[in-house]
Amino acid sequence: MPNIKSAKKALRQSKSRHTQNLAKKKAYKYAVKEFRKLIADGKTKEAQKLLPLMYKKLDKAAKIGVIKKNKASRLKSRATQLLKKPSK
Repeated sequence: MPNIKSAKKALRQSKSRHTQNLAKKKAYKYAVKEFRKLIADGKTKEAQKLLPLMYKKLDKAAKIGVIKKNKASRLKSRATQLLKKPSK
């Protein structure tokens, strides 16, 4: 445990930021999984509706630094490619 007042505050800040980061991480991962599940099931209309929500979650996670900007861009690009790919 920290003894100095500033170290105690830093620990409190670190804990709260950790929970916020986990929440953002879970949110974007859930959105990506749901999107991929819809694509796998052949439900392109529902996936089309979920795409803006997934973009929003990825952008917010990248904005606060949970993931890097390029990772968010890559996930969005691959999702769009999945949606445009003709189903077999």
